[in-house]
Amino acid sequence: MNQEEDTVGVVVPMRNAERTIAATLDSICRQTHANLDVVVVDDGSTDGSVAIADEKICQDRRVRLVRQKNAGVAAARNTGAAATAATYLAFIDADDLWAPTKIEFQLTALRQGGPAVGLAYCWYASIDQRDRVISFGPQPLVEGDAMKSLCAANWIGNGSSLLMRRAAFEKAGGYDPTLRARGAQGAEDLLMCFRVAEHAGFAVVPRYLVGYRATPGNMSTDSLQMFRSTELVLGEYRRKYPEHAGSIDRHLQAARHWFAYRAAATGRRHDARVLIANALRHHPFAAGWHFANVALSIGLGRLQRRLGRPASLPLYSDVIW
Repeated sequence: MNQEEDTVGVVVPMRNAERTIAATLDSICRQTHANLDVVVVDDGSTDGSVAIADEKICQDRRVRLVRQKNAGVAAARNTGAAATAATYLAFIDADDLWAPTKIEFQLTALRQGGPAVGLAYCWYASIDQRDRVISFGPQPLVEGDAMKSLCAANWIGNGSSLLMRRAAFEKAGGYDPTLRARGAQGAEDLLMCFRVAEHAGFAVVPRYLVGYRATPGNMSTDSLQMFRSTELVLGEYRRKYPEHAGSIDRHLQAARHWFAYRAAATGRRHDARVLIANALRHHPFAAGWHFANVALSIGLGRLQRRLGRPASLPLYSDVIW
């Protein structure tokens, strides 16, 4: 494979990310696969993000900056993809991190899969504000035809774990900016995976190669909007694939539970009440049992702390970065 065919275009949508963009770019530039075209897309930042990106541009000739008026993450990713002619495309949010071998291992997986494989993903770990791992995500091993599995659950989890052939990205129509226009930004990654799965196979790298950060105030912490976005995407594919309606309905109910928990955990009590009521309305018994177990678990943790016993703590690790 020649150098031009080996190029990976890395798209970094950025808006007001001055606290994290330097670490994100450092993790990109440390990749063992060095043939990168890194396009930072400033989506109307009003803080010091651009100045920090400019510093990195001076240090590494592979990094460049494209600016646009604020149009949302999907539009920013499409802008970045259009700005590079790279054969492969990878996307990373401006507060996430990559392990050094992420691109190398995923390229190997795509090559081994052959032209029928359009997307490679890997596992991710959740990280805190100090870049420490606090929990490990799921360990999916789905390969080949991923449609049925995607209908059942969102095991991809985030867009920073994806590497795609440009041909697969373009056939999928790029990222969909209409979710933001409908007040439901957030599930663009899930929608992209569905659209790629309609015409191409998936490959997995079964390693934790992405650090996914839920920064206070970022899009992923708006649980109610994230659920609305997920609901729209799953509704679209329920209509397209009625044979998977049962799986999609269970997927949607699990999303209600998850985002209700996230809303409560981040102090968004109103959003949590809305999501809990939504879940109870659709599946009263299952939702009631689920939330009762969550409340019991939280209560036991509080009791342990009162008794001076250590409750279960996050698992901190520095093994990836």
